[in-house]
Amino acid sequence: MASEAPDYFQPEAGLVLTHLLIVRDVDRSREFYRRVLGATVVRERQPAILRLHNSYLVLNTEGGPTDDKPDVRAQAPADSTTLSSALNIRVADVRAVYEQWRSRGGQFLTEPKDHGVEIRCYLRDPDGYLIEVGQGTGILAEMGRAVAA
Repeated sequence: MASEAPDYFQPEAGLVLTHLLIVRDVDRSREFYRRVLGATVVRERQPAILRLHNSYLVLNTEGGPTDDKPDVRAQAPADSTTLSSALNIRVADVRAVYEQWRSRGGQFLTEPKDHGVEIRCYLRDPDGYLIEVGQGTGILAEMGRAVAA
């Protein structure tokens, strides 16, 4: 299942941004991101690494402190109704992605909603992490006007 990929741990220049998710079941979460969002599995586990278009997700299990973070415990969200972190995915056609991911088993909180400067909707992964899927419809132009003012 794992595929060949460039060495993401050592970029030739600059940096590579990844997002670490602490999950209760790596296999379940890996399959959700592969099946529903279409991520490519780069590494199966310990930790699982998935390429999601131009980014990477690192999925690791809960656990106690380590020698490099001696007072930090890794835990999946205790409750899915409190937001402390979310993946924010921008797409060209939010309604098409909504339909595709829904057909693959993604369960959205609502259908895409138009908020003027963007259209967005949300779904959760198996551990309750919130995933925002949005399509900009003028948000950058609005931000540019605010900066120029």
